[in-house]
Amino acid sequence: MPLTWTLKPFADLTTTELYALLQLRSEVFVVEQTCPFQDIDGLDQTAWHLLGHAPEGGELAAYARLFGPGVAYAEASIGRVVSSPRYRRTGQGRELLREAIGGIEQLFGVQPIQIGAQLYLQAFYESFGFRQVGEGYLEDDIAHIHMVRA
Repeated sequence: MPLTWTLKPFADLTTTELYALLQLRSEVFVVEQTCPFQDIDGLDQTAWHLLGHAPEGGELAAYARLFGPGVAYAEASIGRVVSSPRYRRTGQGRELLREAIGGIEQLFGVQPIQIGAQLYLQAFYESFGFRQVGEGYLEDDIAHIHMVRA
């Protein structure tokens, strides 16, 4: 079941879209991962927001935010990559990352992309051409690594 994708700057998000993306991020990053952290970090206003809605009912099934070079990292970057628990194991995570890479290329041209990835997802990101750079680190008590897709 393919998702319907929308890519918008912050100013073009509706209040309903903003509520849904913040709710999904909170559901996964705060509640599911039992990680209280400051999700609202001041970067949403500078991001492009990639929203993947399910065909039935239009529920937000997948989301990521995209940045141009020099915002979150020196390179363009993808962050807050999240799939709804209800849509996991359906290929939506792979579709999300393909759309996010395509969105970066559409907005900023083909160039290196950096991510801060949870360590357990290293192989997933490697399958898209990302490679670890530098040492691992803890962010909010979760093991992470920086990865770059050249």
